[in-house]
Amino acid sequence: MTVPALAPTYTPYPMEIHSGRGDRICTKEGRSFYDFYGGHCVASTGHAHPKVVAAIAEQAQALLFYSTAGNLPIRHRAAQTLLDFAQCAALKQVFFCNSGAEANENAIKISRLVTGKTRVAGLSGGWHGRSLACLSVTDDEKITKPYQSWLLPSLQLAFEDLAALEAADFSDLACIMVEPIQSLAGVRSVSDGYLRALRAKADRFGSLLIFDEIQTGFGRTGAPFAASHAAVQPDLLTAAKGIASGLPMAGVLMSEAVALALKPQDLGSTFGGGPLACAAMLATIAVINEEHLCQHALDCEALLRTGCAALGLAPLLGKGLLLGLTHPYAKAFKDYAFQQNILLGASSHPQVLRLMPPLNISTEAIQALLQALADFNPA
Repeated sequence: MTVPALAPTYTPYPMEIHSGRGDRICTKEGRSFYDFYGGHCVASTGHAHPKVVAAIAEQAQALLFYSTAGNLPIRHRAAQTLLDFAQCAALKQVFFCNSGAEANENAIKISRLVTGKTRVAGLSGGWHGRSLACLSVTDDEKITKPYQSWLLPSLQLAFEDLAALEAADFSDLACIMVEPIQSLAGVRSVSDGYLRALRAKADRFGSLLIFDEIQTGFGRTGAPFAASHAAVQPDLLTAAKGIASGLPMAGVLMSEAVALALKPQDLGSTFGGGPLACAAMLATIAVINEEHLCQHALDCEALLRTGCAALGLAPLLGKGLLLGLTHPYAKAFKDYAFQQNILLGASSHPQVLRLMPPLNISTEAIQALLQALADFNPA
């Protein structure tokens, strides 16, 4: 028996992707698809945005890489630009790393280091990554069970249950990690009231509140980060996915109190904040601001909601361009949409499909999706 050179991960789409432009991806044969999956919520500025491509090319010619042992002006500029973009007054410092799981892992480590406490908490339905600390707060038995003996002592809070939150023991809790919108769980939004209750309880017991904004960040919900909608200030906020339009990059944004509790050598990363990734992130933020993509996400949400309502479909879940399309024949519609050259994402809920397109998705693409919904006949 032979195995392929490339280890399997997710089940791939049944075609080879050759290139991408804007809100479309293309095969070598020239078939193009409207990308409502966004490369797993990553293609924030669309595929091969010319300003992002130019910034990467220019930086690659100047300096492709130097580790965090190097004092790079672009890294300092990227950190300040990200903090300014976040519009979250409590967050004063950034630690750059490479992926969402790495950002969440470091946020959990920081919380244990700063508080001196050991337990961690997440919400039922939460999904935070595959590294060990992340698995400790992830509610997905198929990936957590094999590693149970290695995971951190943890608490799982029932989703949106205020009574359970009030009764929970936070006495030795280092942190509570929460996605403002649980994407994989079926695009479930955490209410502002529950987030405020989390903030209040964390403050009472000296626990840190971590917002996992890996998918909700970078304009996807119509604001730089979803924290803006709730008016709740986290102690730490993690960002990745769309942060650099497809280049691997992530960041842990932290409050001044947290930053002051850390010392040199507490954190480290070889590739975190590399010059190429910083250039891509700076260009991504510029494009989001210059093209008003936060507002565009809200405009597209309104267009999709109106269209789905006109078709008699259930109200869309989520916010901005992180949306859940509820359909009784979700899998069959996903397959039909593919035949109509539209890519959609699934979720752990069998009747909820995820819409996570580039933030500059076109009206043409939205109309194509609505037309496919109108034409679909599961019989």
